[in-house]
Amino acid sequence: MTTAVTDTPPPVTEPTAPAVRKRSTRKRLVPYWLLLPGILWLLVFFALPLVYQASTSVQTGSLEEGFQVTWHFQTYWEALGDYYPQFAKSLLYAGTATLLCLLLGYPLAYLIAFRAGRWRHVLLVLVIAPFFTSFLIRTLAWKTILADGGALVGTLDALHVLDVTSWLGLTEGNRVLATPLAVVCGLTYNFLPFMILPLYTSLERIDPRLHEAAHDLYASPVTTFRKVTFPLSMPGVVSGTLLTFIPASGDYVNAELLGSTDTKMIGNVIQTQFLRVLDYPTAAALSFILMAIVLIMVSVYIRRAGTEDLV
Repeated sequence: MTTAVTDTPPPVTEPTAPAVRKRSTRKRLVPYWLLLPGILWLLVFFALPLVYQASTSVQTGSLEEGFQVTWHFQTYWEALGDYYPQFAKSLLYAGTATLLCLLLGYPLAYLIAFRAGRWRHVLLVLVIAPFFTSFLIRTLAWKTILADGGALVGTLDALHVLDVTSWLGLTEGNRVLATPLAVVCGLTYNFLPFMILPLYTSLERIDPRLHEAAHDLYASPVTTFRKVTFPLSMPGVVSGTLLTFIPASGDYVNAELLGSTDTKMIGNVIQTQFLRVLDYPTAAALSFILMAIVLIMVSVYIRRAGTEDLV
């Protein structure tokens, strides 16, 4: 008589409570370890320079004698009092360029998102193609485009457009270069892709069936745009305006190459104070004042826009 031998599996042991807690803690720490390189990058290249600049803004002294932290906050008031016209020009030029980018970029983004078809990717490449060229070279090219006696200026003069812009204070006589209009044109051109891409991303996510539903409800194209398309694209509008206005308000290349002494922006003043005058406390104070003004304006704008979804 034979007896069947069966292999019995080993008993399953439940993990102990400390092992479970250790595994759970390790799982919770994984996202923080993944964020660690980015956090270190921000600390080294953003937070520390910001702290250094803050300490510089409250220093007194000279380059020969050295600068010392004396908590001289009067530098902020003196800098704001001396250079408030440049602050006003920076905000005005940046705001005008942002508005022009929105007026020019929205139709193009709409065309790419809904009407481009198989040409969509080609148009997107053309939008970002200027980034393949240096910012400085692109700005210098506008000196040739807006040069006195050029084809563009001659055409505007023949159409009496320059008479209107001169009356508005944007140009001087029959010339465009070294005027506020030239600076705004340079800002608009250089930052236009920053407006188009967020707008396209936001418009591309809109379900086309919503347009069909509006049409079935006898809504006109204008009503459909006003009630459906534009409200749903507001995240792209907010993102695009912020990505355009913030760097444009601190730009100094366009005002330096396309403007004159009367069109200097606050970025030009900061550059001069840092690199030529070597008045580091004033330059640092101007930088912090600009950051504070932009931060306040952006916070108010986002709140008034009625959306914090910037994706």
